[in-house]
Amino acid sequence: MEGCRVLITGGAGFIGSNLANHLAGSNDVVAVDDLYLGTAENLSPSVEFHDASVLDDDLPADIDVLFHLAALSSRNMHEDHPQRGVRVNVEGFVNAVEQVRGECDTVVYASTSSIYGSQTEPSGEEMAVEAQTGYEASKLARERYAEYYSNQYAMTMAGLRFFSVYQGYGGAEEHKGEYANTVAQFADDLAHGRAPELYGDGSQTRDFTHVEDVVRGIELAADHRLDGVYNLGTGESYDFNTVVELLNEELGTDIDPVYVETPFDDYVHDTLADATKMTEATGWEPRISFENGVERVCEPYT
Repeated sequence: MEGCRVLITGGAGFIGSNLANHLAGSNDVVAVDDLYLGTAENLSPSVEFHDASVLDDDLPADIDVLFHLAALSSRNMHEDHPQRGVRVNVEGFVNAVEQVRGECDTVVYASTSSIYGSQTEPSGEEMAVEAQTGYEASKLARERYAEYYSNQYAMTMAGLRFFSVYQGYGGAEEHKGEYANTVAQFADDLAHGRAPELYGDGSQTRDFTHVEDVVRGIELAADHRLDGVYNLGTGESYDFNTVVELLNEELGTDIDPVYVETPFDDYVHDTLADATKMTEATGWEPRISFENGVERVCEPYT
């Protein structure tokens, strides 16, 4: 993507800031964030930053592409504040699209792999999805509104179902604290002599996808003007016990995890992506193996 003016909501957050800084080299990038989960320190000086909410009625709308990443981005945030979750994740999405509609017809937005539930087999977009949590319900609502805008206004609305995106505290995750990816949290614990806490017996699995691969997928979705929903994941999964072992090995530590009871019944135990649809549409494939990703996560500590 070159020579475009783009708006990134949630642009000071983890994924949003990585996308903003990546695109700013050859595009006019505007980032909007209310700093609930983001920090402007993540952003390059070349990014135009607005401290604003997706619920505001005066968002920068003179753009070519909308990347809508703003969200309450975890199960716990929604269960603690369900009304806020609906307002930000659903109303905020509609508000942003409505304001840019007429100026731009290309939208790429964040959905979630959590709607597949626990899956040890690769999850394809044709699989049945469900809402066990308010977070998942809000993302499904977002997908339905995107379908409406596509059908009613001929806008291209690409919903990307992310799978366990990570980078590490040396990147743009540290500000997320307890909401950062488990890889980042476990690495920071081990590096500081703390035992990571694992739910259950540590056998749960995730399809860990490095943020650089995700950013590349987001950009390709806009370049190819994709419409519909697409998975962004590696097609490989690792259990949490193995994650701790790999981090210990890379950090030169030898700290056993602590196992604690899973605190809620709707916990997603396993995720695994089938990204064939995305690959066929754009040529996207993950480039960063998990082993290489672990090296990157641990590099600031070694």
